[in-house]
Order: sequence, then structure tokens, then C-alpha cells
Amino acid sequence: MLSERERRLIRLFAGAVRGDWRLVRQIRQQAEDGEPDRGWRETVLMVHLFAGFPRQVEAYGVLAGAGGLGAPAPGEFEDQTDLPQRGRTLFETIYGDQAGRVLAGLGDGHPDVPGWILGHAYGRVLTRPGLSARMRELLAVAALSVLHQERQLASHVRGAVRCGANEDEIRDAVASVSDLLTPEERATVDAVIVQFGSG
Repeated sequence: MLSERERRLIRLFAGAVRGDWRLVRQIRQQAEDGEPDRGWRETVLMVHLFAGFPRQVEAYGVLAGAGGLGAPAPGEFEDQTDLPQRGRTLFETIYGDQAGRVLAGLGDGHPDVPGWILGHAYGRVLTRPGLSARMRELLAVAALSVLHQERQLASHVRGAVRCGANEDEIRDAVASVSDLLTPEERATVDAVIVQFGSG
């Protein structure tokens, strides 16, 4: 099962990607001793990948007004260049033998998109230290659940398993945000987990 801290991060992330600022404030106000920490900062850094920069910027403002995220340590800063090879390694872990097909499909919309996904999303953001790939995938599962993105949810449920999460942890991540889902939406998410959550 997930720790209380992991559940807080999942709720923080889901609230930010949905733009539920009341929830984001509430989670910040309920932070335990030692929080916010790097894990919180890494969680908020991921918001733009799922909901765009406007939501990420607003999340920073809301959190600043509720007590902030704490000062990043010097080691939290990375070179601001894309890292496509680092991204490809994680992408292939998450998508397994479907990685090539998924990457090709991303290029159908525009040929620049695969490079952005590998270099920026996976290489620069999702492979940063501070949160494990397992935790980042659980955050993705929660976000895609509340955003009603079932196709991507299926991919990231599988990805969570490939990154070390088990089905109970995936269910726990979704349960952490179940109040943000209608019963019908929760049933849809549960069906995806049943189909893809065992690896």
C-alpha cells in the first residue's frame, strides 16, 4: 500500500492538473513535518506535461499563498537541455515492446512530437532525480484517471507495473482521488486496472 505522503503527492498532482485550487491549498496546509520537500517540487514540475504551463504556473501561485514549496537545494537544478537518450530509456521501460509503435503514432500528428516527448517530457522531466519512475507513473495514473484519458491511462497502468508498482498500489493511487471521479468514471478506471494492472 502507499504511504500517506505518497497519497498526498497523488492528490496534489491530481488537484493541480484539474485546476482544483481548493484541494491544492488544502493539501499544502495538511503537509507533515519535513514537507514540502523535493518530491513535492518534482510533482509540481510534472504538471505541465499533463495540463499545460498555465496550470503549472497557477499551481505555483496557489502553493506560494498557502505556505510555498520550500527552497530547492542546489542539487535540484539540472542543465536545461533536452535529454533524448535518457528519455528513450524510460519510454521503452514504460511502453515495453510497443514503444516503437507508440513513438511512430506520436509522429502521425506532427513529426516534431516524438522528439519533444523523448527529449523534454521523458528525458528532461520524468527522469529527474527526486521521484522514482514508479511514483511518477502512479502520479500519471491518477492524473489520467481524473482527466478521463482512458487510452493513455491503460498505457500508464502498464507502465506503472513495469516501473515496479503492483496492482494494489495502482488501485490505492486511484482510491486517493476517487472523490474527484463520478461512480461511472471510477468504474471505467477500475475496468482499465483489471485489464492492464497485473502486468
